Amino acid sequence: MSAPVRCYVEHVAIRVRDLDWHLRFFREALGMDIRDIDGETAAPRQVWLRGGPQLVADLDFDGPEGRLFHLGVMTTDLEASIAAAQDWGVRELPQGRNWLALPDGLVVELLQASPGAVEAALAVDPRA
Repeated sequence: MSAPVRCYVEHVAIRVRDLDWHLRFFREALGMDIRDIDGETAAPRQVWLRGGPQLVADLDFDGPEGRLFHLGVMTTDLEASIAAAQDWGVRELPQGRNWLALPDGLVVELLQASPGAVEAALAVDPRA
């Protein structure tokens, strides 16, 4: 059965204890500039970088450094994607009906893409 919509992973959210260190690493070592900030610039709660990483400050996190928080998936049709996902036994999370917990614990955030954005992203062949 073919999917009713097309999607791509727009960001990967990662919990980190030392947001400043990770931010400097991704910017200075890998050249990934800031795309968006949640919170004060001097002390952000989370930062999105161009190229996909979302770094989420979590000082109290007990897991290993760099623990996956969720996948942000852009879709051509948010409502159709939510409906299709419900057939797979996913659980809606308190953040909203577009936040889904998969049976093995992976969390997916579905996001409505602008017209043509998914097709443009999928047309890029980074290995070409």
